[in-house]
Amino acid sequence: MKNIKYTVILPIFCCVALAACDKYLNVTPKGKTLLTTLSNYDQWLDDPFLSSGLGAPAGTFDLLTDNADLPSISTPPVLQGELVYTWGDQFSVDLSVAPFFWGPHYANINKFNTVLAGIDNATGGTADQIKSIKAEALLGRAFEYFYLVNEYGKEYDSATAGTDPGVPFVTSNDVSQTVPARSTVSEIYSKIITDINTAIPDLPLDNSGNRYRGSVAAGYSVLARIYFYAGDYADAEKNALLALQNTRAAMIDFNGALPTTSLLSTQADVIYGRMILGDIITTLDFMRSFASNDLRVRKLYYSTDGYTFVTRGATLFIPAYTTPGLQYVNTGTSIQEMRLIVAECAARSNDLAAALQQLDGVRKYRFASASYLPYQSNNRDSVLGEVLMERNHELPFCGLRWFDMRRLDRENRMDTVYRYDGNGNVIATLPPHSARYTLQIPVQVLKFNPDMVQNQ
Repeated sequence: MKNIKYTVILPIFCCVALAACDKYLNVTPKGKTLLTTLSNYDQWLDDPFLSSGLGAPAGTFDLLTDNADLPSISTPPVLQGELVYTWGDQFSVDLSVAPFFWGPHYANINKFNTVLAGIDNATGGTADQIKSIKAEALLGRAFEYFYLVNEYGKEYDSATAGTDPGVPFVTSNDVSQTVPARSTVSEIYSKIITDINTAIPDLPLDNSGNRYRGSVAAGYSVLARIYFYAGDYADAEKNALLALQNTRAAMIDFNGALPTTSLLSTQADVIYGRMILGDIITTLDFMRSFASNDLRVRKLYYSTDGYTFVTRGATLFIPAYTTPGLQYVNTGTSIQEMRLIVAECAARSNDLAAALQQLDGVRKYRFASASYLPYQSNNRDSVLGEVLMERNHELPFCGLRWFDMRRLDRENRMDTVYRYDGNGNVIATLPPHSARYTLQIPVQVLKFNPDMVQNQ
């Protein structure tokens, strides 16, 4: 029986590149042990870094979005978070630190690849158990590649996706191997869709005991998200409905009792969980867009100006201060995301009854029940606009707004986004169709892979 040797990865937020091996993954070998049994691989998938969400620990990725503000920003920006906030060409040029976003994704991919490389030879488990662990690793790896291709590749466009550069599709856990060239955006989408479809028949039926782990519903929910951002709304709606049909997850009613524990792994509305700590300053315009009877405002946001939204920097999205049971934000998939995907897809296809039903299935749990009235309209554009607004209110700081901005920009639905210093002076802009909607390949990666094509 062949033993599979794996490397223990240093925390992904401080891992550095090694000059002695292929520096691409930006992970550092520390010690070695052996994975031999099914139990070893099962525990490997419980690694806390695999359950960390996009931009963990505090959602740095959301600084890219139009909902975020940073009144105390340095002029010029110097800190990594400030460079993210102003859409800098590079968030750091220090070759000794892991690149934001890119590094953590590939560190996790390396962990999933370690499972895929050795699980077939694992002892102490049945064939079905081995298939299940393998399926979870395929799903987890696909989820990481979804983020990578939507960060470092252009927004999916069926006319150009076959030539638009995406990211390298690494399937080995051996960091000494030569890095493959960047696959196209279309190739990455095709590979991750194939992997998830391969995984779904072998995934567990239920992950209610630990929603960081995979399940059939988790597989369908990730597929729904992938198709959604590819603009394939028919398949997005189909898979979102399958996710809803196959999960035990349920909406949390903000009119009733809220979670008493902050464990995201068992939170009721999570389908496939990834955790960050909510902590970000919001723009005044964003806060002013909420209705007065929207319960999310006081349950998820902390205000030092009495919720009047007149003082810049006075309002934070920080549920830990207002509703401790919701302090951890899910950047994975959820009931509400699936309902809003169905609602938007239905609105786009002019199935307004279905769109309004799913929209109400979110809003009735978010507005004060005594004054709540379901939204009604027989106008397609009005319904779609309401769904888009609700999507931004429900999913503002869970890693999706930036991707929504990209797809809406392609539809000419995004205005210029401005960044201001503490005195209100404009210090950066993101105009429609800006090249900055696609992140630059990190300089740390290009240093050790000089033939890799940089984004324009």
